[in-house]
Amino acid sequence: MPNHREKTAAFYDVDGTLIKTNIVHSFAFYALRQPELLKSFLKITQTTLSIPLFVAADVISRKWFNEIFYKMYRGASEDRLVVLAEELFDKAIKPNLYARSKGLIEESRRSGCRQVLVTGALDFTVKPLARYLEVDDVIANRLEFVDGYANGKLTKPFIAGVTKSDVIRKYADENAIDLSQSYAYSDSYSDYPMLTVVGHPTAVNPDFRLRSVARAYHWPMINLN
Repeated sequence: MPNHREKTAAFYDVDGTLIKTNIVHSFAFYALRQPELLKSFLKITQTTLSIPLFVAADVISRKWFNEIFYKMYRGASEDRLVVLAEELFDKAIKPNLYARSKGLIEESRRSGCRQVLVTGALDFTVKPLARYLEVDDVIANRLEFVDGYANGKLTKPFIAGVTKSDVIRKYADENAIDLSQSYAYSDSYSDYPMLTVVGHPTAVNPDFRLRSVARAYHWPMINLN
C-alpha cells in the first residue's frame, strides 16, 4: 500500500536566523565559567588567535569549520556544560532572540506544521531555546563524551551545509513529512542545500549571497528584527 504523506514541517536554522548570537559566543560563555576548558583566559585567547583559521575554514567548508572549532571543547565536563546551557540561554540567547522569531514559529505551528530546529550548534546549547519556542524536535551537533568529558570530537552526522539537507530528508522519511509542502528558513548561503530540499524556502535576514539567490529564484525574504 503506498505511503501517502500528509504532514508538513518547518525547518529552522538557528544562529543568525532566529538569534543574533552564534557558536563562538556560546563557547566563550562556557569557557569563562568552566575551568576544565584549559582555563578560561587561555581558551578565550585561543579563540581570538584562531579567528583567521575559523574564517578560512568556514569559507571552504562549514563541516570542516565545525570539526576544527569543536576540538576546543576537549576536556569539558558534560554535566557542567548542561547546567551552564540554562544560564547561557537566560543571559545570552534569550536576550538576543530576534523580535519576530517566536511569532514566526507560533504562526507556523497554528498552520499545522511540525516545528524543527536544524543547527550546527550543540544539542545541549539549543535545548533551552527549543523548550522556550515550544518546537517539536531539534537536530543539532553532539559532542562525544568519554567518562563524562568531551574528547573534542562530534558524533556523526555532522550538522552543516549539505548534511542538513540529508538529515532533513531522513527526518521526513521517518516522520511521514511531505517536503514538497514543507518550509525552511535560514540566513546563510551555506544553508542553500537545506533550503532547496523543501517546497517553500525562505531567506531570513539573508547574507549577500543568499539574498542574490533568493532574488534569482523569487524566494520570500523576511527580516525578523
